[in-house]
Amino acid sequence: MNAPEVSPHGWLAQHVARLEHALDERLPASDTYPARLHEAMRYGSEGGKRLRALIVYATGEALGTPAEHLDAPACAVELIHAYSLVHDDLPAMDNDALRRGRPTVHVAYGEANGILVGDALLTLAFEVLAGDTVNDAAARIAMVARLADAAGSRGMVGGQAVDIESEGRHLALEALKKLHAHKTGALILSALRMAACTAPALATDQRAALDTWGRCVGLAFQIQDDVLDVESSTEKLGKTQGKDEAQDKSTYVALLGLESAKQRAAVLFDEARAAIACFGPHGRALKQLADHIQQRDH
Repeated sequence: MNAPEVSPHGWLAQHVARLEHALDERLPASDTYPARLHEAMRYGSEGGKRLRALIVYATGEALGTPAEHLDAPACAVELIHAYSLVHDDLPAMDNDALRRGRPTVHVAYGEANGILVGDALLTLAFEVLAGDTVNDAAARIAMVARLADAAGSRGMVGGQAVDIESEGRHLALEALKKLHAHKTGALILSALRMAACTAPALATDQRAALDTWGRCVGLAFQIQDDVLDVESSTEKLGKTQGKDEAQDKSTYVALLGLESAKQRAAVLFDEARAAIACFGPHGRALKQLADHIQQRDH
């Protein structure tokens, strides 16, 4: 049976709304003791593209997994992402005062609460997976393992550590790719792999196809970020450098040049779409999600 026709914008809106509802159910109420911490957790979890959760849902669609089996991993990966942003913004890290157009958590709630909010969101992600009553125990354990590996020292946190160590240094292209494969790519890849835990009989070539999609989109996403950073700085400030370059960080634009970086991202998006051809019409949401990411302008 063919997968039903999907309106890209309708699909995105439907699944973002589903994710927001699922998160609202799983985050402690803002008036639950200690109220200020829980209010700040909700504040730090709001907004954003919800890309990682959308990847969970799109992968589940390719596998024929009911959406209710995907809510817990979709929430968990978003909670990890939110915690990472809260901690990234702290004075000891990037020291950012604004996130998504409003004060960052440590500015709004204080630095100590910024640290604690990140800690609490990280912990809640694994509580959500462990306490899920829809997926069986084997699937839940596998999801916990996938997410922990992606979020820890051999994944996102490791990438963040290397990023800090690399400030003021000019990395070669392969070193920069390795950094971002950990800092950004590992969590994106975990979204596909957690969804795949709901389909234990999935063929090896299809698992490999999902990994290829994740690696290609993860790298393209980062290259695109560097491109948009430069283009935004040029348009708004008349500068030829983006924020990261101005802070003496290595970027794909600095290494490849603006046009070559754009071309490299386009090739990676094409490779991602080609990789999931093995899913036929059921891979439509993953294809459309790659299109959506490629078309973003901020």
